[in-house]
Amino acid sequence: MVIVSVAIQRLDAIAGQASRLISKSLKWPVVFVIALVLIGCDSSNQMHKLSGSAQGTTWHVSVWQSGGLDVNALQQRIDVEFNRLDRSLSNYRSDSDIERFNATETTAPVEVGSEIVELVEAAKQVSQASQGCYDLTIKPLFDLWGFSGQTLIPPDPVTLTQQLQHISFSKLVTPTPTQLRKTDPQLHVDLSSIAQGYSVGRIATLVEAAGIQNYLVEIGGELQTRGHKPDGSPWRIGVERPLPGGRSVQKTLTIRQDAPVSVMTSGTYRHYFDEQGKRYSHVLDARTGKPVTHNTVSVINDNPTVADAWSTALLCLGREAGIPIANENGIAALFITTHNNQFEEAATHRWHSMKTIEVH
Repeated sequence: MVIVSVAIQRLDAIAGQASRLISKSLKWPVVFVIALVLIGCDSSNQMHKLSGSAQGTTWHVSVWQSGGLDVNALQQRIDVEFNRLDRSLSNYRSDSDIERFNATETTAPVEVGSEIVELVEAAKQVSQASQGCYDLTIKPLFDLWGFSGQTLIPPDPVTLTQQLQHISFSKLVTPTPTQLRKTDPQLHVDLSSIAQGYSVGRIATLVEAAGIQNYLVEIGGELQTRGHKPDGSPWRIGVERPLPGGRSVQKTLTIRQDAPVSVMTSGTYRHYFDEQGKRYSHVLDARTGKPVTHNTVSVINDNPTVADAWSTALLCLGREAGIPIANENGIAALFITTHNNQFEEAATHRWHSMKTIEVH
C-alpha cells in the first residue's frame, strides 16, 4: 500500500492565488488529508480520486463502491454543482445572488432564495452564541482593512468606529423563507465563513445520491467522510501544526465510524500581513473590527455547515472565551495555541467524550 498526501502542494497553490470565488476571508485551510489514494487495492473495490478547482481553492473527492462506478458522470455532476453554488453564494462574483443583494441600497425585502436564507439563519444562531464575535455582516470591515486586496491599510480609529455602526446581524432580517431585508442600506453580507462547509455537505449529498457509501469530500481543507477505505481501514485526517513557515502534522484524527462526520479547522497563522513590525491576521472580531491573534481551532460535527461556522466563531473568541461557550453548546472543538514557543492544546467536553474518533 502506498500512501499519498496532497496537502502541501495544494496549500502552496492556494497561497499563490489572487482571486477567490467564495472568499475565505475569515479563515485559512490547515488540514492535511492523509491517505487519499491507495495503490494496490483490489480492482473490484478500487479507490477513485476526483479533483478540480472551485471557490478559489482546490477540491478532492475520494470514493469507492463495489460493482463499479461511472467516475466521469460523477465528476460532471460535481462540476455542475460547484457552478451552481458559485452563482448563488460567491462574494467574488458581482452577479451572484448574495452580491446582488449586497449591491442593493434599499430596506425593502430582496429575493435571494431559500439556500441563502437558511445559511443566514444558521450563522445567526452561532453569532448569538459567540456574543457577536462571529458575524456575516463583517464584509465592509474586511474591505476596510485591505484584506480583499494585497495591501494592508490599518484604518484610523475614527473610520473604524464609523464602519462598525454598519456591522450587526441585528440589521439583517429574514422576512420570508426566500428573502433577506436590510434595516441599514449599507449592510453587506459575506457568506465565506459558512458557505464552504455548506458546499462540502452539498457535494457529499451528491455523492451519496450516486449510491456511494464510502467517500471523503474535501474543499480547501474542509471535509466530510463516510464509511471507510477499500481495505477496511478508517479515514485519517491530520491537523496542521500552527507554524507560519512549516508544514507538519500536530494531531491525527482516525475516523472509526461509518456515519458521516465533518472536520473543519480554522487558523490565523497562514493568512496575514506584516506591517511595521506588527502582524495582522485576516480574522476580525466583529465587535471591535480588529484582527484577532489566536492560532487554530478544529471542530468535529455531523453537520459540515454548523462545523464551518463554529470553527470560525471559536477562532474569533479564542481559547479562554471559546471553550465555555463551546461546552455550553455541545461543540467538539480542539484549540491549539502557541506560548513561549511551545504548543498548548485545550479541548471541550464533547471533544474528550468522542467514542468513534481517535486523536493522536
